[in-house]
Amino acid sequence: MEPIITTLAAELNLNPTYVENVVRLVDEGNTIPFIARYRKELHGGMDDTALRALFDRLNSLRALAARKEEVKRSIENQGKLTEELAAAIDAAATQTAVEDLYRPYKQKRRTRATIAKERGLEPLAAKLLLQQPNADPEAMAAPYVDEEKGVPDVAAALQGANDVLAETFSDDADIRALLRELAQKRGSIVSTAAKPDEDSVYRMYYEFSQPVSKVQGHQTLAMNRGEKEGFLKVSLNLDGELALRQMGRRLLHGTGKCTDLVRVAIEDSYSRLIFPSLEREIRSALTETASEGAIRMFALNLRPLLMQPPVKGSVTMGLDPGYAHGCKVAVVDGTGKVLDTTVVYPTFGARRRNECIQELKGLILKHRVRHLSIGNGTASRETEAMAVDLIRDLAGTPMEGKVSYMIVNEAGASVYSASKLAAEEFPQYDVNLRSAVSIARRLQDPLAELVKIDPRAIGVGQYQHDMPQARLSEALDGVVEDCVNAVGVDVNTASPSLLQRVSGLNATTAKNIVKYREENGIFTSRKQLLKVPKLGPKAFEQCAGFLRVPESDNLLDNTGVHPESYQAAEKLLALCGYTLEDVEQGRIVLLSGRLKQVGEARATAYCGVGMATLNDIVKELMKPGRDPRDELPKPILCTDVLEMKDLKPGMVLTGTVRNVIDFGVFVDIGVHQDGLVHISQVADRYIRHPSEVVSVGDVVKVVVLDVDEKKKRISLSMKQAK
Repeated sequence: MEPIITTLAAELNLNPTYVENVVRLVDEGNTIPFIARYRKELHGGMDDTALRALFDRLNSLRALAARKEEVKRSIENQGKLTEELAAAIDAAATQTAVEDLYRPYKQKRRTRATIAKERGLEPLAAKLLLQQPNADPEAMAAPYVDEEKGVPDVAAALQGANDVLAETFSDDADIRALLRELAQKRGSIVSTAAKPDEDSVYRMYYEFSQPVSKVQGHQTLAMNRGEKEGFLKVSLNLDGELALRQMGRRLLHGTGKCTDLVRVAIEDSYSRLIFPSLEREIRSALTETASEGAIRMFALNLRPLLMQPPVKGSVTMGLDPGYAHGCKVAVVDGTGKVLDTTVVYPTFGARRRNECIQELKGLILKHRVRHLSIGNGTASRETEAMAVDLIRDLAGTPMEGKVSYMIVNEAGASVYSASKLAAEEFPQYDVNLRSAVSIARRLQDPLAELVKIDPRAIGVGQYQHDMPQARLSEALDGVVEDCVNAVGVDVNTASPSLLQRVSGLNATTAKNIVKYREENGIFTSRKQLLKVPKLGPKAFEQCAGFLRVPESDNLLDNTGVHPESYQAAEKLLALCGYTLEDVEQGRIVLLSGRLKQVGEARATAYCGVGMATLNDIVKELMKPGRDPRDELPKPILCTDVLEMKDLKPGMVLTGTVRNVIDFGVFVDIGVHQDGLVHISQVADRYIRHPSEVVSVGDVVKVVVLDVDEKKKRISLSMKQAK
């Protein structure tokens, strides 16, 4: 373990003691959210993202160490493991380096070289490699001619020796490393049209060339997809003469006929074995790097989307737009409970549209609906226009001036509505009405609703279907877990979908919590969780701090203070002259200041916990039951509509960032077609990636640069709006 700790600390620029503590905590079965929140003294305050990066790299290094042992065992079983080779394998820093060292000893399928070796031609190859100046290759090959072994003449013997040499050169770890470095520094990725006369979204790659070192992740993924769909031919371009000279410097010496034959073997090795393998390696490495970058971007975009501020406590009408099957409508109360449903047909002519407005107006007045949540899919524009007229038609009613609407991203809503989970939650409604309920709840509490959907279906990345799906799921599930635990979960109202994302819980324990709640009534303390079947002490330790119990007599049960720190919290209050009753009455505004007056040494000694924990306790006591999302900018609620035809260059608008990708930012400006802010227009300074400036969910000012209604393209600028 020691070398891994050292490597992690060096690579991530972290204190080795903190790294060792984190590794130990992980190995003891603690979750990342629990370690991040409740073990700060042991890791110096690393956040969830830093801990997950450490965890991922830890797994990678452990896998590398395991592979090294596996390779050494395999070579040792062949009786070929030397001290020098074992040391080289141990010193290898990457999986590629390990595989290069293993290549000569790896069991191969029958190749031209293995056949030649079976025919006894390996000694001849060794003699040729000596490159003796006056040696006669044909004379050297004559003794190896043997009809029975499949070597009918001298030419066949020399060809077999060539095959052995070519594979030997191809298996040489130093040569492969040399040429790999050459390809990375001097090679180019070239893309050409497979169907030159056919237009496609890949046209920009029909005549494309980029140095390997400068290929962008989104370019790699686009070329891969274009190649897969049959529009592109993609290859590695490398100066073969330069590569052969590099090989020759290592392998050729002297002059003579043997040297000439070795040169031929070098050329054969490069063209037939090394270059095709190298091309696969380089493209695979580019794809892996691009995929990891895209996954990081997806995760980066997902976090702010999940952490969007909720529009709490208001009756909301969800509208799932559609043409042939109408607009599905669901009214839910402030807690998300369904009050009413219907289907209207606003696109079936003026008369039906007016009937729709009157029907929805009746629902608004009946249930005192405050917000309309409109899905951004098919027929969204027509539905929004109807919603605006509906809001205007409320003039003279008790709801005049009290109703607003918002377009919400409905990505994944259809996936959820057709899922087994939705069928269990709403068995009385058909698939379409479930979708309307989900859209309404997305406005009320985006996190609670989006956790029901596979995060891959939410659509805030690029090329997500081309990613390694297991790795993508792992990364996105980690983001969901971090967000859920950062917010906290009400144990008496949360769905099983939300509960299973809580640190220490899984699908089984989440369902058991809900079942216990249904059979025994609401939870009145955190300790009751220990009565839930299959929720043992370890799971309780991991989950308790993230579960809120508003109905508890103990105020601390409704905060982020962990039960293990209750005594410390009470001691802290006493030390600063307060009680839990003061917390409940909001009379501790000076708590932070009094803690400073007491001093860190005295406070930590008296309370028995570290200063990081004390500071977290203070935050929780200052705002019991706080929701971190409440401190973020509120979502934009509208009362009027803007259409694409209304846009003119130079207009300054406010919009919401919907997606952040390598080459720019997509911004929703309320016209049902997101505008693109190219990376060059994001900031008035050089940036490597748009994520340095904005995140999904940010409200930004933009200037309209250009509008193409026919192609439905809107070009925007953020830097010109400042």
